[in-house]
This record gives sequence, structure tokens and C-alpha cells, in this order.
Amino acid sequence: MPTVTYRAAEKSDIPAMARIRAAEWETEDYWRKRIAGYLDGELHPQKALKPRVSYVSYEGDSLAGFIAGHLTRRYSCDGELEWINVIPERRGSGIASELLRLLAAWFVAQKALRICVDVQPTNAAARRFYMRHGAEELNPQWLVWNDISAVLGKHGR
Repeated sequence: MPTVTYRAAEKSDIPAMARIRAAEWETEDYWRKRIAGYLDGELHPQKALKPRVSYVSYEGDSLAGFIAGHLTRRYSCDGELEWINVIPERRGSGIASELLRLLAAWFVAQKALRICVDVQPTNAAARRFYMRHGAEELNPQWLVWNDISAVLGKHGR
């Protein structure tokens, strides 16, 4: 099996990121524009602040997953996890946990500890993943880490 590597996302990663997002909802073209606009600071989620980041995970030459987040003032949070996606055949492999750890480290470096994530109440797998990593219910649509630094101690869950 190829080695899994992690790094900050680059513009050249956007088509593969869009392909992963489009497998679940909308089109690749839609996601190419959304992801590029988000990373360029031209598209803003509600109450988002400019600082934002995205990390990718590759297995060999293939994108296995990515995560993105930004600073915010929504729900009195300091930051927001915008997207996390891992290709279906690599879910449960620890890639999502490592991506979350990388984003958590970025938030901590930004002095942003209270982090929110919008997750559908019907998305039981995502809710379990976030709660296993310390998130709690904020309201029916949102989960929150009151201190995202707690994620930095959790590996391979």
C-alpha cells in the first residue's frame, strides 16, 4: 500500500478535492468554484473571517481526503470546520483523524479554541466521528469543541 502523506492544500489539489465533494453532492464544476473561492478568500461562510486553511492527504499520487477550516464569529465560536472528506474506501483508516489533528493544530496556533462544525442531524457517521474526537452538541445542526486542543492528544481513533 502506498505511503500516506499530509500537507497544506495547493491550487493544483482543487480538481481532486472537487471530485471527492461531487461524489456526494453537486457537480465537480460547482465544487471547483466553491473550493477555489473559499481558499482564495473570495467566498465566505456566514460570519467567517479571512484566515483559513486546508490540508490534503495523499496515498501515492491519489488524493485520499482533505479538510478545511476558518476563523469565525458564528455561534460565539473562534473557528469553524468547513469541510472534511475522505474517499469511501479509506474511511476508518485514520486519515480523517489525522486531518482533524492538523486542523486542530492550526486553530490552536491561531489561538482559536472554540470550534464549531455544521453536521446534518441524520449524518450519524459524521456525528459519531466528531463526538469520538471530543465534540459536543451545540444545537441539532451544529457540534462544538469547547477546546479543540483536546483533539491533539487523540490519535488513530
